[in-house]
Amino acid sequence: MPAENGTGPPEDYTCVRFYVSTVSFSVLLFFNLIINWTIVREERLRCHTRFVLIFHLLVSALLYLGMSSVFYYQIHLDARPGPGACMFMVTILISSACNILLTLTAMALDRYLAVCHPMRYTSTFCWAPWPWMLGVLTWLLALAIPLSLLHGRQETPSAQGAHGECGPDQLKQGGNLHKIVFITVCTLLILYSYVRILMEGRRLGVLNRRNRVGCRTIALHGSQLAVYLLPNFVNFVLTMLWKRGFIQTETKELSAVVIFAFFSLAQCVAPVVYGLRKEELLEQLSHRFPCCSRYLKSVLGWTVHANWAHTSTTTR
Repeated sequence: MPAENGTGPPEDYTCVRFYVSTVSFSVLLFFNLIINWTIVREERLRCHTRFVLIFHLLVSALLYLGMSSVFYYQIHLDARPGPGACMFMVTILISSACNILLTLTAMALDRYLAVCHPMRYTSTFCWAPWPWMLGVLTWLLALAIPLSLLHGRQETPSAQGAHGECGPDQLKQGGNLHKIVFITVCTLLILYSYVRILMEGRRLGVLNRRNRVGCRTIALHGSQLAVYLLPNFVNFVLTMLWKRGFIQTETKELSAVVIFAFFSLAQCVAPVVYGLRKEELLEQLSHRFPCCSRYLKSVLGWTVHANWAHTSTTTR
């Protein structure tokens, strides 16, 4: 559909989305293979809530980027999938994106309970299947969100384009207000958890200027969450400005592509921030994939330098 009508992104922007999602999917597929395989095969890791949530985070991101690649490629080809196929793609995209945010929220709350209430956390969440049940719960909630938004709309003209196309308009059926409320609630929970963790760390004397590893970890987690969360609020503001005529359609769509690229970048960096910096995972990864571990050590550099040095000393 022409860009001048303001109903969809220009053709070259669709290509950009396709290429970005495809490249990000390829990178994340590699991390899924080595990290998730290590988590599943190692009993000590697959019984730990932190690593099980990393597993679900990587799977969610892989599904989102893979379906994004298919979704934007069929737009580029000007395909006309049936209503069922369009609904399936939209449901996978929305549910996987929601589960990414829900999993990040669960990870933040899990760390908050482990740091601020260690005794209660150990006694309550020591049941082995609990981490996987938590992951299933986030998936069920993430699947319920698009189904509730799309319920009763599949028979309406807005469920699919007026000419039968399956495009970006179908991703907006739930409305920006519902989306921003969901993101705001998750963001507040994440911020509350990390603020309490910081306060507890300062109280215990763990977080100080001499603890460079801890400060670096906090900086990495903060920047990672910013790349996840801030683009959504920026996109919401741009949409409001566009509806009131303050910015043109071209500016809005260009900004949306940049935001999509940032979100895709966050998926590729997440395995480093949430996975490869964990000493337990690095140790098992070096045993199962020695070639990959040496390559990652040289490529990732300072982000995992401290952890790799500690792991190497321990294994010797």
